[in-house]
Amino acid sequence: MSAGMSHSRRILIIGSLALLGLSMAYGLWYALAVEHQRLDQIGGSLAGSFLQAADRNLDGAQKKLQEYGDARYRYTREVDAHSHWTGLALLLVLLGSAFDQLAFAERMRIWLAWLLLISATGFPACVLWQNLDHGTLPRIASGMFAGVLVVAMSLVAGGFIRRKPQAANV
Repeated sequence: MSAGMSHSRRILIIGSLALLGLSMAYGLWYALAVEHQRLDQIGGSLAGSFLQAADRNLDGAQKKLQEYGDARYRYTREVDAHSHWTGLALLLVLLGSAFDQLAFAERMRIWLAWLLLISATGFPACVLWQNLDHGTLPRIASGMFAGVLVVAMSLVAGGFIRRKPQAANV
């Protein structure tokens, strides 16, 4: 990073690279330690539901379908968290490369950089939280982080539209 790089740009690029590292570490751990077992649960419970139905055991089939739904629910959130962290981190690195061009004062850009990083980290984390707690609080938190992320991205888009004029070459 160059010495002339703004503080806001440094925050966004370094923070998003750290988020990308977190995402890759999580993805590696998930692929090695959890994913195959989760896929076995999904396939086994679905096959078990068919077997139970073939035996005309509707209660057993219903139980296996519920197990399938639960495993699928967990799997979707686990994979979504990884893909969202990765995609958002890469997007933030790209935004960071041109962050000094936003038509905002440095103080506002610092605030936006932190807002982007916190919401890009918090939204997928709250998606994972839903695996531990199926209540409304994780859903509300996830929605709030997603909303903050959308607002911050909209502000950044507006800042690029109204970007600072380039110094005239004389």
